[in-house]
Amino acid sequence: MTGSSEDRRIYILREEKPAKAVVKLGVPLIAGMFIMVLYNLVDTYFIGLMRDDYQLAAVNLAYPVMMISIAISNMIGTGASSLIARSLGAGDREKADHTVTAGFVLTVVNSVIVAVLGLSLLGPIVTGLGAQANTFDYTRQYVQVILAGSLFTMGNYTFGQLLRSEGSVRQSVAGMIAGTIVNIMLDPIFIFGLGLEIRGAAIATILGNAAGMCVSLWFYLGGKTLLSPSLKYVRPTAEILKEIFWVGVPATLETLLTSAAYIVNNNLAVGYGELTVAAMGIAQKILSLGNYVYQGFAAGTQPIMGYNYGAKNYRRMIDVLKAGVMVCSGTELCIMAVYGVFAPQLIGIFTDSAEVIATGSRVLRTIMCILPFVGAVSMSRMSFQAMGKPQFAFAITLVRQLFLYVPLLLILNRVFGFGGMIWAQPVTEFIMMTVSLTLLYRVIKGQET
Repeated sequence: MTGSSEDRRIYILREEKPAKAVVKLGVPLIAGMFIMVLYNLVDTYFIGLMRDDYQLAAVNLAYPVMMISIAISNMIGTGASSLIARSLGAGDREKADHTVTAGFVLTVVNSVIVAVLGLSLLGPIVTGLGAQANTFDYTRQYVQVILAGSLFTMGNYTFGQLLRSEGSVRQSVAGMIAGTIVNIMLDPIFIFGLGLEIRGAAIATILGNAAGMCVSLWFYLGGKTLLSPSLKYVRPTAEILKEIFWVGVPATLETLLTSAAYIVNNNLAVGYGELTVAAMGIAQKILSLGNYVYQGFAAGTQPIMGYNYGAKNYRRMIDVLKAGVMVCSGTELCIMAVYGVFAPQLIGIFTDSAEVIATGSRVLRTIMCILPFVGAVSMSRMSFQAMGKPQFAFAITLVRQLFLYVPLLLILNRVFGFGGMIWAQPVTEFIMMTVSLTLLYRVIKGQET
């Protein structure tokens, strides 16, 4: 192995010890994701300083719109990233470069479509999110800005995925950090200095995403990446489009199903009062710090799995999976302990309402129970995407969201009330851990025969 950055990236994918490879690619991503989650936590914090729980609730109600934008970004980012990693593993550098360019072009086209359609249907969208009299206008203001800035949100997310697919994890994290710093700096200026309140929080979020996207572009256009977009590849081939969408469309449907489940959850929560929605929103955003641990490890393993699948090194894939699950679950148990002990103090950072703190603490101490299990589910799903087998990844999400989580939400809510509703997700993730790991192991072993 030489000392070049290209060789170091390929060495990690191909030869590094499994646990070290997972940590080397996962930890920088987790650090970046911890910083990125501040997008929502900072908005929640500064809006909370206004002591208006309805605006807090509105941010939570509007969140599925951001999730849907990310879902569409995920279609291109996941599909292109899977193809890039497999192409590099097979030694086809030209196809990898062509795929990067296709990712850029498709991101711009999709962002324009989302902005135009979303803004033309703004009223029905806000109603569908579950906004009511006290939260409707606040939700509308937030959603309007998020939709208008779709290019920056989707570009920031997709370009970061493309960087990670070639092993350029630090470069992708740099974009996350830059975007978050800009968001933190602009939130108080727009919310309080300019008196824009919740609209100001949305504007700061979009400008933060714009900054992150520009940093990723700077790496690409400055020749600091392994792969580079090129004008000669600006028109994607039918083969590349087919492969991107074959993996990407199921990935998008997965995120859309998650968003739909989130909306069902919010609409059920509204039945217990709009302050309950605010409490659940705070708890879920705090939990997202733990979520980003498993997402970071899963995203870190994705290029390793894709590269070695392209190289037909199936033994290494199984070793990486085992190491990833152990590292991820152990880390999540530590985070779970912190949440359990300090739940009221963590919720109290964002509100001084005794009702919101009490409800939020109860929610956090329940939904944190997903953490030891959900990492294995996420790694299995991303591994299938990396292998170019999205049908299995989508099957996991279909069973998880449509056949388990949503029915459990409705049944447990009806039988046990609010307490039953918030236990639906932990029960779902426990079942899905066993299902997804068993399926992935059998598929990989089947490749060896």
